[in-house]
Amino acid sequence: MKEKTKAQLMWELFSVFGKIGAFTFGAGIAMIPLIEEETVHKKHWITETELLDMIAISESTPGPISVNTATFVGCRVAGFGGAAAATVGLALPPTLIIIIVSYFLAAFSSNPWLNAAFSGIRAGVVLLTLNAVKRLSKNCPRNMFGAVMLAAAFLLATFTDVEFVLLIVAAVIAGIVYNAFAANGGEGDKG
Repeated sequence: MKEKTKAQLMWELFSVFGKIGAFTFGAGIAMIPLIEEETVHKKHWITETELLDMIAISESTPGPISVNTATFVGCRVAGFGGAAAATVGLALPPTLIIIIVSYFLAAFSSNPWLNAAFSGIRAGVVLLTLNAVKRLSKNCPRNMFGAVMLAAAFLLATFTDVEFVLLIVAAVIAGIVYNAFAANGGEGDKG
């Protein structure tokens, strides 16, 4: 098979992420299953473990998780140009759609058919998000530390007003402390 040129690879990144951006409704997290399908399973640009790492970094850096993930994937595949191509590809379709929809939404906001369509879209987004959690969780370590962290993060996020940034920072610190303990002869991360 013929090796792709850098320009062809950047166009492919732009096209793949453009399709994801054009056909995903909901928050950035709803794009993760599509990003996984395209970049891991179809294109084989990255592994599931690499995607999971990129999502963790994307969640802890400023900006939408989907845009950050696209940037990281693009950078991994084709350097700075790939990062730019993937990011613009992902962001351009929704931006254009929002501009167009904003002109017409006020006129149709009381339309029951439109409201019903948006209700269905919201349900679909929840399903996509749960599917992404299920598929990506198989690459997470399964040990007592992971279970405690998951339960604590879920309870704090669900039943308190604690900021997500604080949860992420606390999880990072806990992970560092846990792994430092494990490296010094503790139970360790047996995955």
